[in-house]
Amino acid sequence: MKSAARKILGYQLRDIARNRWVIAYAIVLAILTEALFRLGGAGAGDRVVLSLLNVVLIIVPLVALTFGILYLYNAREFIELLLAQPVGRKAMFAGLWGGVALPLAGALLVGVGIPFLFRVGSGPLAAGALFILLGTGVLLTTVFTALAFLIGLSFEDRTAGFGVAMVVWLFCAVVYDGLVLLTVAIFNDYPLETPLLVLTMLNPLDLGRILLLLRLDTAALLGYTGAVFQRFLGTTLGQGMALGALVTWVAVPLALGVRRFGRRDF
Repeated sequence: MKSAARKILGYQLRDIARNRWVIAYAIVLAILTEALFRLGGAGAGDRVVLSLLNVVLIIVPLVALTFGILYLYNAREFIELLLAQPVGRKAMFAGLWGGVALPLAGALLVGVGIPFLFRVGSGPLAAGALFILLGTGVLLTTVFTALAFLIGLSFEDRTAGFGVAMVVWLFCAVVYDGLVLLTVAIFNDYPLETPLLVLTMLNPLDLGRILLLLRLDTAALLGYTGAVFQRFLGTTLGQGMALGALVTWVAVPLALGVRRFGRRDF
């Protein structure tokens, strides 16, 4: 099974790495990062990382969801061809998903990382924050490609699947934070430390945002919630739990997707 998965993954990587949309994605990220450096001037490493936060939290999940679900729908004939071969469905799913997630993650690393490499003197803090930014971006790419595959396998009609994917992105990127703020406003007289931490763990975008803001020592921008996150997620144990929560966000959709793929009648 592992050999079959590696062969499918290798073919996928060669095919998608040459995809013009993946290449364009990397180029756009590189141009944007370079533009932020030029606008920020000397020693702008921290400010560039902070500016790229919204790119990682909004654009990266959107690209992963859109590209992943469109690829899955367009690859139906290829999947049917593979099903006619002596290849297990788990291996097939692993190869298909890895072949989409890894090129997108690579495009992110190349597009954002190369402009930073030309400015090694941005400072140690920028290097540490950049590492967290890129790591969070890679994890979010894998999370949302897994969600894209799960949605695509759950809806036969591509219009419905694409619509659900956009709703998921909108909910995670915009609506969820509004609901959290509404909860804080309504129950402001009650102790909310633990509920806020739980709510943060339930949204991968919030986890990435908090971890990066803490690394940049800008948690004060979040007011009361920033103090809560600084006290818990600022510790080694808290950061480990946050990372574990992000990994869980990858594992759960993948497990559900494998199960759905195994039962799907193509």
